[in-house]
Amino acid sequence: MNFVQLNKYAGNTTKVKFSTIPYLVYPALESIDFIRHGFSTRLGGVSEGHLASMNLGWERDDLRENVVKNHEIIAEAMGFDAKNIVTSHQTHTTNVRLVTKEDCGKGIYRERDFDNVDGLITQEKNVVLATYFADCVPLFLVDPKQKAIGLSHSGWKGTVGKIGKKTIEKMEECFGTKPEDVIACVGPSICQECYEVSGDVARQFQEVFPKHRNEILKDRGSDKYLLNLWKCNELIFQESGVRPEHIHVTDVCTCCNTDVLFSHRGHQGKRGNLAAFLEIKE
Repeated sequence: MNFVQLNKYAGNTTKVKFSTIPYLVYPALESIDFIRHGFSTRLGGVSEGHLASMNLGWERDDLRENVVKNHEIIAEAMGFDAKNIVTSHQTHTTNVRLVTKEDCGKGIYRERDFDNVDGLITQEKNVVLATYFADCVPLFLVDPKQKAIGLSHSGWKGTVGKIGKKTIEKMEECFGTKPEDVIACVGPSICQECYEVSGDVARQFQEVFPKHRNEILKDRGSDKYLLNLWKCNELIFQESGVRPEHIHVTDVCTCCNTDVLFSHRGHQGKRGNLAAFLEIKE
């Protein structure tokens, strides 16, 4: 698959980049000169079978050497050092951790000494934040004034718990970030038409977003609903004080594009993991 063919998978807010392998970027973030970022596809790696080929997940029954190699391939393509990656330990919490150069390599080349962390923030150069996905929502956060960044994993539990807001609050606490300065991007993930949830989940969202029920939920009958995680996270950023013009929401669905992206629902659980990366450059 060549660059031109891949471009059909980019949305209005994202585009495909192709160096040695393809990955997705946000033009809104590419214009910020002190950061490097990207979101992987399932193409260009060494994994096999239903994990083919760029599986970046550690708990998907892949060979460890394959996952390490895939991280090194995507790192080279995006232009950062794989040894500087700090991996999250995602358990659908709203926990956000401040990481530094001391954390580089944790989760890949050395043991991670923290767990239950779905969000990472830093203000240090050459610390590559990494979070992992196969339908859940990546949240990219950049503060151009304080030169600080955050990257979070927001599934339905993280979204109803407002991890996006908690990531901004952690950046404010640690770096003096002002929400109105933040550039926030909602990354490739499952769209509303592909994401059916049960009534008990829907009711939690109705409680958290009481004024926006019709924007975030479609009733399918039989106590089933279609949930719009993209809109929920956009609303969370607005509530947090991010300016509307600074919020960039994807229209790339993982479940609609299973030939180039991993999707838990689209692949009925037989899938690898994608990853989001964000770094402050030297």
